[in-house]
Amino acid sequence: MPEGDTAWRTARRLHRALAGTTLTHCDLRVPALATTDLGGRGVVESVSRGKHLLLRLDGGLTLHSHLGMEGSWRVHAAGERPRGGPGHQIRAVLANDLHTAVGYRLPVLELLRTADESTVVGHLGPDLLGPDWDAAEALRRLLADPGRAVGEALLDQRNLAGVGNVYKSELCYMLRISPWLPMGRVPSPARLPALARKLLDVNKDRSTRITTADPHPDRRLWVYGRAGRPCRRCGGPVRLADQGEPGRQRPTYWCPRCQEGGPAGT
Repeated sequence: MPEGDTAWRTARRLHRALAGTTLTHCDLRVPALATTDLGGRGVVESVSRGKHLLLRLDGGLTLHSHLGMEGSWRVHAAGERPRGGPGHQIRAVLANDLHTAVGYRLPVLELLRTADESTVVGHLGPDLLGPDWDAAEALRRLLADPGRAVGEALLDQRNLAGVGNVYKSELCYMLRISPWLPMGRVPSPARLPALARKLLDVNKDRSTRITTADPHPDRRLWVYGRAGRPCRRCGGPVRLADQGEPGRQRPTYWCPRCQEGGPAGT
């Protein structure tokens, strides 16, 4: 599940492979960019902003992409066969003399002026892994709507950028907070952005996300993906329910015993 740490790691991988080089091949497989050729342009840098990726090019252009729920960028040596999925899922191919970067299943891929990046990322709150991280500002935004459920507030990228479904569930469990608890009733709410920052920071260099400090494949996460299995604290069953507005609901995992205040019927 791509979240802020995945985007950060992807941006670094693209930067190492492409930055400071000239693109020798470009194939953008989305209708709006089908005739766009970035070959011959130099790559300035690749950076992440929350869950967004910004590949900045010579001439003041930025290739903006978003991983969504299933997207990825894979980098391999020039001449190697792409291995991130079937060919029909490829949305972008960028190559230089040494490396090829292939974007799979990207729900967002667009070209814009670098000066206009704010039109796609300007709405985001402080980036948990960015140079603009501001815990006080993130907390202010989270508390701006005290009646909003914690889980929904954490997923709102306008509050803080980088938390997705996995970290939402894990954060609430670790702090013993129900994801349905109103933000205004959260005890010591500053713990939320502080722990979110810590979790993303310790995981940004890992290919496998770990929140329990236990690298065993079956013990890496506290509750996410463990519906029906025993809670690691109390032994009761971990539950799963959708949370959010109709049409924008997201899966939430929690332990009703350790995190009181779940949805009706649980």
